[in-house]
Amino acid sequence: MQVGFLGLGQMGSAIAERLQAGGTRLHVFDPNEVALAPFVLRGAVDAGSARAVADAAEVVFACLPDGAVSERVAAEVAQGSAVRIYVEMSTIGSPAIGRIARLMEARGIALLDCPVSGGPKGARAGTLTVIAAGPPAIRDRVRPWLEQIGRSVFEVGDQPGQGQLMKLVNNLINAANMATAFEALVLGAKGGLDAGQMVEVINVSTGRNSATQDKVPRSVLTGSFDYGASLATMLKDVVLGLQEAEARDVPMWVHGSVEQLWRFGAQQGLGRADFTALIKVLEGWAGVEVRSRPPA
Repeated sequence: MQVGFLGLGQMGSAIAERLQAGGTRLHVFDPNEVALAPFVLRGAVDAGSARAVADAAEVVFACLPDGAVSERVAAEVAQGSAVRIYVEMSTIGSPAIGRIARLMEARGIALLDCPVSGGPKGARAGTLTVIAAGPPAIRDRVRPWLEQIGRSVFEVGDQPGQGQLMKLVNNLINAANMATAFEALVLGAKGGLDAGQMVEVINVSTGRNSATQDKVPRSVLTGSFDYGASLATMLKDVVLGLQEAEARDVPMWVHGSVEQLWRFGAQQGLGRADFTALIKVLEGWAGVEVRSRPPA
């Protein structure tokens, strides 16, 4: 079976690498020729356009930066002569995936709503969490590739949009964990506590979360700020999550404040920075840094 992949950015390239390493010969397209080159060297076909990928491949995966790009690319894919299954791995929210689903249905193409969680490093390691929603028969057809990509594959429903909602629930919690952990750690640093020891205490206590267990030790204490996702991407997902809540009349008191902090970080010029750089805003206000102390 011919397989296509659209979108070779930070996340998409990592997923496509995993598929290619598993023996899948890919038809690929990305407007960035530099991103395409390594895949072509390893045997992928540079199709030249999204439409050309859809003319060659029965199954097409897409991992794109936002809803507007996803809808534009999907409209091109829908004109393809070979594509029968479209796997949308982007995080774009339920309304956008609904419009794409209707577009594909009109052309006789099945859609799998399939966002992922775990970042580029998780994608390359094959440890992503894969969240799939769509017709059971389509999930069955695509599952072998999903199991190459992720360690945990969850099937959350038969309707496109349920995968998006689950991903956004996760990312709202992720964004809130980071915001509150950063704020509290800055408080401790301002009071003279050692940053590394604070994290050790928290991680064997009730305050532990994914920020303190993973992101802070890897990318904040070290000062590397290189976890692998941009602040702008996290802000996008928080905004999408709040839109989902508004559409369902669910009040979001805490996450409304979380969104303000992430938005402020973007307004300070950190949008393209790693999302762990959000702590720099709080550090700047307090006049301290949350970093590991050098060995005595």
